[in-house]
Amino acid sequence: MKPHTASLINAVTLIAMSLWGYFSSETPSMTALIPTIIGVILLALNKGVKADNKVIAHIAVVLTLVILLGLLQAFTGAMGRADNAAMARVGIMILTTVVAMVFFVKSFIDARKNRAA
Repeated sequence: MKPHTASLINAVTLIAMSLWGYFSSETPSMTALIPTIIGVILLALNKGVKADNKVIAHIAVVLTLVILLGLLQAFTGAMGRADNAAMARVGIMILTTVVAMVFFVKSFIDARKNRAA
């Protein structure tokens, strides 16, 4: 899988899962929309990532890392509340975010190897 594809899947997942969590909550919090905002930004950056724009790819990686750290905190909160639905939603977002990070890092390593060769 290419990094732009993994990032696109991650962006769509972040948007869908966080909106689902926000609208299904009896007491929605604006912080539940943070993954939606990051997902929309990642969608906007996806064309640049696909075009191998290094600056845009690095911005996308930083945003992906930031949302991963935030999702880990959200997951521990959901575990503390014993909210299985929230754990499932956040777990799915964590999974797609980790996959996107792996493909970004792999592409950066491959690019460095290609430059050295």
